Amino acid sequence: MGIAMRIVDAVIEEAAGARVTRVRVEIGKLVAVLPDALRFCFDVACEGTALAGATLQIDEVPARARCRECAAELTLDQPFGRCDCGCARLDWLAGDELVIREMEVR
Repeated sequence: MGIAMRIVDAVIEEAAGARVTRVRVEIGKLVAVLPDALRFCFDVACEGTALAGATLQIDEVPARARCRECAAELTLDQPFGRCDCGCARLDWLAGDELVIREMEVR
């Protein structure tokens, strides 16, 4: 609920009183946020605000990392893993973000 409330607060501030009908966010696969739970909390957090009735579009960003040993890039579904070369030392490139990308206002 806290994440949904922060998204609503940020959008309300940016919208400057305009009615918001849609919000699009990008959420990394490694962020501990379930899309359905966020949608539910978003709807509740929007009640009584300029976002009431707005839809939340969630784009999931795959987790990508680069191996420190061989520099290969790989995609993972969890916050740990091994490269094909056997190395477990990875630098994260994507997958841990939560970003408000756009909003639609009327």
